[in-house]
Amino acid sequence: MPFAQFSETEQQALLQAARQAQRAAYAPYSHYRVGAAVLDERGRIHAGCNVENAAYPEGLCAEAAALAAMVLAGGTRARAVLVAGSGGKGNRGWTTPCGGCRQKLREFGDPDLAILTASQDHTGPHYTLAQLLPESFGPDHLNPG
Repeated sequence: MPFAQFSETEQQALLQAARQAQRAAYAPYSHYRVGAAVLDERGRIHAGCNVENAAYPEGLCAEAAALAAMVLAGGTRARAVLVAGSGGKGNRGWTTPCGGCRQKLREFGDPDLAILTASQDHTGPHYTLAQLLPESFGPDHLNPG
């Protein structure tokens, strides 16, 4: 299982960074605050929050913001991502990346990229990117070696 490779310390650091980013989210329209934290290939954590805009859909997702922070810091590969959300009707409170962010994560991660979830009160299920984005199209399709 890809989640066993991450220590409890790494998972707690991801959770703390994502929750801190979530508190900084700019969500005056939906009031749906999301924070994300990406663990890069060097073990560094990069966080991002959602930033809404009155001109929908011009906002920015937390996962995209965290990936941008990773790239800015020189990171090239995502090893894990934790998404902390507000939950909503019909689910248990955790948030998974939207379709667009799943594709963005695929750009910087393999299909076995670990995606962890959390709500305000507890951690949620873990997924691989392949579970959330099966038969994905990625950079390897454009560089046929």
